[in-house]
Amino acid sequence: MSGSAEILAAFRELANSKQLDRTELHGLLQDGIHAALAKKHGPTVQAEVTIDEAKGAIKIALLKTVVEEVTDPAREVTVEEARYEDEAFEVGDVMEVPVDFQEFGRSAVQAAKQRIVQRVREGERTRIRDEFTDKVGELLSGEVQQIERGKLVVMLNKFREAEAIMPYREQNHREHYQQGEPIRAVLKRVEETPKGPRLILSRADALFVQALFKLEVPEMQQGIVEVRAAAREVGSRTKIAVFSRDDAIDPVGACVGIKGSRVQAVVNELGGERIDIVPWSGDPERFAKLALAPAKVARVFSDAAAKAIQAVVDEDQLSLAIGRNGQNVRLASELTGWKIDLYSSREWMERGGDGNIFAPLPEEADAAADVPLSDIRGLEVATVAVLENAGFKTLNDIIDLEREDFLKLPGIAPAEADRIIAILDELTDDDGTAAAGEGAGEG
Repeated sequence: MSGSAEILAAFRELANSKQLDRTELHGLLQDGIHAALAKKHGPTVQAEVTIDEAKGAIKIALLKTVVEEVTDPAREVTVEEARYEDEAFEVGDVMEVPVDFQEFGRSAVQAAKQRIVQRVREGERTRIRDEFTDKVGELLSGEVQQIERGKLVVMLNKFREAEAIMPYREQNHREHYQQGEPIRAVLKRVEETPKGPRLILSRADALFVQALFKLEVPEMQQGIVEVRAAAREVGSRTKIAVFSRDDAIDPVGACVGIKGSRVQAVVNELGGERIDIVPWSGDPERFAKLALAPAKVARVFSDAAAKAIQAVVDEDQLSLAIGRNGQNVRLASELTGWKIDLYSSREWMERGGDGNIFAPLPEEADAAADVPLSDIRGLEVATVAVLENAGFKTLNDIIDLEREDFLKLPGIAPAEADRIIAILDELTDDDGTAAAGEGAGEG
């Protein structure tokens, strides 16, 4: 095999590994040869490079202008020298001087290769930017290539050359991955580094939950339903506010799916993380009421200048509205972007509130009333007794509890805890709109 054929074969293999087409390969190879010629003959050298892949040949000819007196040897030749080759040459003609590829020598070939590798890298960086800049918020899949000081390095399935990492802070710390395991995550941002663009992936950001819903909900893919706001405490709970551009389509119902199938698929990917799905509203007061689900809110008052909401709930709803360690009200505040202060009805009365403010608002008229534990079908008498001894009297008292909470109670075995969760799932699936996401997300 000739030297040019070897070079062509090597560069063809390089092109295949870097997913370059033939036209791009030829352009890179010609640029590399020009760079090598410039190194040998001078920066002003002119040449014609012809690549014949069928024959495995590279033809190179220096182009020199015929002149009376040479001032630039790299691109000029005297008329006397030109006429040694052909007596017909006149001043102003261009003479082609064939160059044997072997004359390049090892250093010249290496210069050409370096030029090509550099251009390939530049091309890769440009393609990565073009490919991913507009894909922030989309799901990407790949496999864990290595784990470095808590950071996951991911090789993407569809763009293996891209550098993709998942920093420790972007991971769900309830999940543990091994090298070689498949993984999917949301593209959070594209970072520029001295080595080129780097993709930052996340499974901890609320964007990940939104991307999973888009995967499961056809109405989102069609642009009919969209997530207007999201708040998340990774591994524990997420709230999303959804909106429909079509009045005939219920955005919450679309996200929950038949018998909770769509939201359950998202919950499974999140390892059982609870999800509240609420309708989005442009009215801050109404949005705050919806965001505090599953708690029922009697009345809200807003201060637009301070972006603050005061929400009043009945006594039996206060702990539900606050949530464990203040989680529910904290996420509701993040979801709405307003500071939310909670007050019980008694506390509000003591502050001089109007006694009529606790009447249900029109949109709450059809909300399901709270029920005693003894009236819940499927709960064993012994289980009810254990729950009541622990201070839980009604459905709303236990609706926000998790499996681990039930297991802490004396007399509740793992199987019974699972059964209670299943009963709550069934009850809340058929409850009000805001509760649909909540119930479907339990487990």
